[in-house]
Amino acid sequence: MSDNNLLCAMPESLALIAGKGVYPLLLAQSAKKQGVKRVCAIAFKHETESAIEECADEVTWLKLGQLQALLDAVKKTGITHAVMAGQLTPTALFYVRLDALALSELGRLKVRNAETIFGTVADLLKKNGTELLPASKFMESHMPVAGILTSRRPNEREEADIQLGFKAAKTTSGIDIGQTVVVKEGIILAVEAFEGTNATIRRAYDLQGTGTVVVKVAKRDHDMRFDIPVIGMDTMKLLKKVRAAVLAVEAGRTIILEQEKVVKEADRLGMCLVAIEGDQQ
Repeated sequence: MSDNNLLCAMPESLALIAGKGVYPLLLAQSAKKQGVKRVCAIAFKHETESAIEECADEVTWLKLGQLQALLDAVKKTGITHAVMAGQLTPTALFYVRLDALALSELGRLKVRNAETIFGTVADLLKKNGTELLPASKFMESHMPVAGILTSRRPNEREEADIQLGFKAAKTTSGIDIGQTVVVKEGIILAVEAFEGTNATIRRAYDLQGTGTVVVKVAKRDHDMRFDIPVIGMDTMKLLKKVRAAVLAVEAGRTIILEQEKVVKEADRLGMCLVAIEGDQQ
């Protein structure tokens, strides 16, 4: 993992660009505990949890696609450090009304993926006087070290599938396709693309049913400012539904939200949850 988040001094104030789920809420709480005195959230209607109002000192609500409004909102706070936390609906890019700046910037991109789109936002924020910090900056305690996290260990067949899935996921993520691969008995069933992790897991279930091995990684040289692999209780609800056998994540480069609850649920389901070293092949 990059040492960037070790080098970033603790800011007094933080602009939180908040996406879906519990992740932005936990990050806001963690930032406060670590000494950040003021958290100003930029939230998105129909995406960000309303509970962000209870976790942040100030909240500005915007519509997706309003890039100029986002830059203006961050600048208005006077804060020079920002962080992105929480996914936005992947397909939103196809149906939201984009403002002139968003249309212009997207039009310049030859390839459109999380890295290029969010990288553009990061560059615009920097021009605006705001530095985008690693999304892992305040979430170190939520990033597991290598090891078996549950009571159950993977069996020999599952271990082989983990290794295959890891190798495949590192390859596909390295060419900006996706972070998740689903494997069963030596067969790669589904590779994540723009549809997102959950749709990938469902697609694998439709093909081969239960007992799958789900592997999620960060790509090599991943920009830790955005699109860090994240799992949580929402992930576990889906894995329960499809009766997956194993969830393998990359140690030190994946955020497990509410880790204690996630591990407890995996144990209850008889599932194996494992964090694997990033240099495996």
